Amino acid sequence: MEVLRVKGLSKNFGGLQVLQELSFTVEAGTKLAIIGPNGAGKTTLFNVLSGQLPATAGSVYFSGQEITRLPPHRRLHLGLARSFQINNLFLNLTLIDNMLLALQGAQHPHFQMFRSVNARTDLLAMAQNLLESMDLWEKRFDPVATLSYGDQRLLEIAFALASKPKLLLLDEPTAGLPGAEATAFADTIRNLVEDTTLIFCAHDMDLVFSLADRIMVLYFGQIITEGTCDEIQCDVRVQEIYLGSGRSSENVGSG
Repeated sequence: MEVLRVKGLSKNFGGLQVLQELSFTVEAGTKLAIIGPNGAGKTTLFNVLSGQLPATAGSVYFSGQEITRLPPHRRLHLGLARSFQINNLFLNLTLIDNMLLALQGAQHPHFQMFRSVNARTDLLAMAQNLLESMDLWEKRFDPVATLSYGDQRLLEIAFALASKPKLLLLDEPTAGLPGAEATAFADTIRNLVEDTTLIFCAHDMDLVFSLADRIMVLYFGQIITEGTCDEIQCDVRVQEIYLGSGRSSENVGSG
């Protein structure tokens, strides 16, 4: 079943063309990694798919419905959620307060301003379930500002999962994490998104090759190739982009 279809998608900033007529599809359950050097257009693509930026040309279809001009909150309620490369959290509030706000915002009747959150036992149960899945429940009364950067990243992914998305977009989920913490973080993500269609961009090639079942390579705003992990590692163009000519494909992803 097709979850996402992108047709001829382009994005310009004045005279600068960042995305050039991208076309691809994503099937349900796929874990698609988007890789490419800095400036390839990965984050811009995420911003267009999630509605943070309007497309200059082309179309985006989600579960068969065109969403090209829908705002981000409409896409969220259809089942398309994302996390950002930079955390978007309420640092002075506790984890549980952050989580309840995210869940409240993910629900359609989220303007019931005078209803006590304690009366929403469903939200409290969902918050507990999400925080426990991140091993953060014991810290639920701690201010977010006191968390490690890795735990803050996990909390933001819990935000994205609060809407029970059909498709989750993760922008550089392990950015800024040291090696050992990034490895543990990747293991947690793998368990959390096991049944979720996922598109993620990353420079962490260990994460890419351990999590993705397909990889798409962007270069100067164009898709130069797409395939399985083995196919991408053996692709001469990818070797040239990442390593320079004459280097072994065994080194692709070592950094």
